[in-house]
Amino acid sequence: MGNKNMGLILGFLGFLFLDWVSLSMAYDVHNYTFVLGNTNFERLCSSKSMLVVNGTFPGPNITVRKGDRAFVNVQNNGDYGVTIHWHGVKQPRNPWSDGPENITQCPIQPGKNFTQEVIFSNEEGTLWWHAHSDWSRATVHGAIIILPENGTTYPYDQQPDEEVVIVLGEWFLGDVKELIDNATATGGDPTPSDAYTINGQPGFPNNCSNETSYSLSVEFGKTYLLRIVNAVMNEEMFFGIAQHNITVVGQDGSYIKPISTNYIMITPGQTMDVLLTANQTPSYYYMAATPFFDSSAPFDSSNTSAILKYTGNYTVPSSPPYPSLPNVTDKDAADNFTTRVRSLASTEHPIDVPQEFDERIVITVSVNQLPCDQVSCDGPNGNRLAASLNNVSFVTPTIDILQAYYRNLSVYDDDFPGYPPFVFNYTGVSADTYLLPSQGTKVKMVDYGKKIEIVFQGTNIGNAENHPMHLHGFSFYLVGTGYGNFDNTTSPDGYNLSDPPEVNTIGVPKDGWAAIRFVADNPGVWFMHCHLERHASWGMDTVLIVRNGTTAETSMLPPPPNLPTCT
Repeated sequence: MGNKNMGLILGFLGFLFLDWVSLSMAYDVHNYTFVLGNTNFERLCSSKSMLVVNGTFPGPNITVRKGDRAFVNVQNNGDYGVTIHWHGVKQPRNPWSDGPENITQCPIQPGKNFTQEVIFSNEEGTLWWHAHSDWSRATVHGAIIILPENGTTYPYDQQPDEEVVIVLGEWFLGDVKELIDNATATGGDPTPSDAYTINGQPGFPNNCSNETSYSLSVEFGKTYLLRIVNAVMNEEMFFGIAQHNITVVGQDGSYIKPISTNYIMITPGQTMDVLLTANQTPSYYYMAATPFFDSSAPFDSSNTSAILKYTGNYTVPSSPPYPSLPNVTDKDAADNFTTRVRSLASTEHPIDVPQEFDERIVITVSVNQLPCDQVSCDGPNGNRLAASLNNVSFVTPTIDILQAYYRNLSVYDDDFPGYPPFVFNYTGVSADTYLLPSQGTKVKMVDYGKKIEIVFQGTNIGNAENHPMHLHGFSFYLVGTGYGNFDNTTSPDGYNLSDPPEVNTIGVPKDGWAAIRFVADNPGVWFMHCHLERHASWGMDTVLIVRNGTTAETSMLPPPPNLPTCT
C-alpha cells in the first residue's frame, strides 16, 4: 500500500514537473504586418516621396516579452526589392529570417510578400529593425521593445513610470536610392544627409522645423525610460538633455551597470536604455543630438533637437536651454563614456564570458581605393573608393550565401583570411602598397561550439576613422579596446573578463583596436560589417558561417516554404 501511495505521489510530482516545464517553455506569438510603400513627407521647406513602412517615419514599434516570437508579414508595395533585418535579435538556428540582402535571402520584390519568423531568446531591452538593402534603412526602420518576462521587473532601483522610444535618424532632401546609386556609379563619396532627426523631425535650428519639432511631455517627479535607437547612416552621435542628468541602464538588448551622465555617445546600429527623472523646474528644455566624427571624409555637421516640456502652468521660455554637448571631434569625451560601459552581471542577469579561446581571428579594417573601371571616377586620384576587411573588399553575390551554403552551390569562397595577409605598422605611416585590396565573396568557416576571439584592427590606410562593427546572429563581449597596434602578448593583459558589455555593435577606435569574444553556438550564415553605411557599400563586410553541431538541436532549422526567389 505504501509503495502504491508513493507511486501516486511521485506520479503527481512528475505531472507537476512536466507542467512546470511546459509553462517555462511557453512563449507568446505576436503577428505584425509591414507594408512597404512610398509616402509623401515635408521637411526642411520641401516635400518628397520616400519608402517607409505603414506610412510612418520612423516605422512602427514591435513589442514582445523576453523569449517570445513574432511573425512579420512584409508586403512590398515599393518600386524595388527590399529586405528587413531584426538588428540584435540572435534568431537561434534561424538565419532564414535574418534579412541582409543576398546574404541570407534574396530581396522581396515589388508586389511580393514574405513572412519572417523573428525568434527572441535572451535579449531584453531595446533593439531595432531596419531595411538591409542598399541604403533603404535611411527611411525604413523602427524600434523593437523587449519587455521582461511576465512576473519579473526591470533590475533598476527606480522603476519607470512611462516608456518612450527615441529614434535618431537622418533626412536627405534627395532620393536616398538615387544618391547611393550615383555614388556607386561614379566611385565617389555619397552625398551626406541634410539634417538629423529625432523621431522623424529635424527640429531647431533647421529650416522650417521649429513648429514641427518632436516634443516629449513629462510630469515633475516621474521617471521615464527612454529607449534610444541610433538609426543614423554614417555618423556616431552625442545625445543629451539640457540641465538634466540621465542614467544609462542598458545597451543592445542587455542590462549594464548604471551610468550617471549628462550625455551619451552612440554609434549607428547601437541602442541604449536611459532613465530620465523629471526633477528640474517645470519649463521647456531642449534635447539634442550632434555628430561625433573624427575623419576628414564629408559628413553632416548639423544638429537636431526636440523639446522636453513639463506639464503644469508656467511661462514658456522664448529660448529654452540647449544642452552643452561635446565637440564634433572630441575623442576624449567619446572614450570617457564608452569605457564606462560594463555588464550588470547580476545573479538574475548573469553573463558567461569565455575565459579562453579556441581561435583568435585578427581582422584589419581599412578604407581603400580600387582602379577606376571607366573613363574617370570621383574617388581620390581618379580611383574608385572602396573598403575592406583583411584586405578583401567584399563582393555581394546575386544568389544569397545562405541558400548557396544549404544547397552546396558555388557562390562563395571559404578562405577568408583569419589573419591580415600583410603585416605592417597598421596605425603608423600609411603605405600605398596596401591601398588596393583584392575583391571577392569570401566567408570564414567556424565550427559549432568553438570559443572565438575577434580582434578588429583599425588602419591608417585611406581615411582612418571609428568603425562601428556589427555581427549578426550573436551578442558578444567587448573584452578590450586600445590605441595603436594590437599586440598578441601584451594587449590581452588589459582585457576585462569579469563584466564586459554584452553587445552586438561596437566601435573600433580610430588608430586602434577592439577585441570581442563569443561562443559560436548559433549555426548558420551570419553577416559581419561596418555599420557606417558608406563603408558597408564599399565592401567592409564578410560572412561567418557556423557549421552545424552534431544534433538536430545544434543544427540550422530548415528553410521556410515562402523564401523570396532570386531574379
